[in-house]
Amino acid sequence: MQKEANNWFASWFDTPYYHILYKERNYREAQLFMDNLTHYLNLPEKAKVLDLACGKGRHAIYLSQLGFDVTGVDLSENNIREAQKNTNQYLHFRVHDMRQPFAEKFDAIFNLFTSFGYFENDDDNLKTLVAIKESLSEYGFAVVDFMNVNHVLANLVPEETKHVDGIDFHIKRYHIDDHIYKEIDFEDRGKQFHFTEKVRALSLPCFQQLMEQAGIYLLDTFGDYKLRKFHKTESERLIMIFK
Repeated sequence: MQKEANNWFASWFDTPYYHILYKERNYREAQLFMDNLTHYLNLPEKAKVLDLACGKGRHAIYLSQLGFDVTGVDLSENNIREAQKNTNQYLHFRVHDMRQPFAEKFDAIFNLFTSFGYFENDDDNLKTLVAIKESLSEYGFAVVDFMNVNHVLANLVPEETKHVDGIDFHIKRYHIDDHIYKEIDFEDRGKQFHFTEKVRALSLPCFQQLMEQAGIYLLDTFGDYKLRKFHKTESERLIMIFK
């Protein structure tokens, strides 16, 4: 039985199975989100953009196609190795821990698709926000795109099986101790696998408290990728824009 390491994200995101399970994600919707976001922020041409926790770089690649100077970073070496195949003059990738600030400054930092709240220690969430703040240029903006915890908990599917590429992923979801868990069990080539996703159930007030501690100014909140206003119970996403 293959088990996840202490930092579940370090092992799970580094496996090919993570990408198999989530391959059906709506990337057209994600591109529309990037279009809407960069338009809203009115970023200048060749603005320096950081895609923080970029995975295999799909969104960083699209942002560079929009004309920005993009750096994508991720903790997963496998993801970055794959992403680096797309490197060019205005698109770079490297392995980086989001808790650490950068030497350079960015005009925009994007942390997309609930890539926050993974750490065992709550102080690390604050460290991440401080690192984002310290890596922004004087007039830079940061965006954290998180799940809307209230909506997720109200619509939590306790158990389901997803059949992808010949693999049955058995998924259980539950909420305990201010975390949302997803247990994933499957078999492939005669081997049993088990992984756990664990994300801190951070609501808007939780983020506001963290931002206050980090000395961050929250400018706006949106509830979906079309940038409609955030509604506490009905919005699917919690998208926060801050300086």
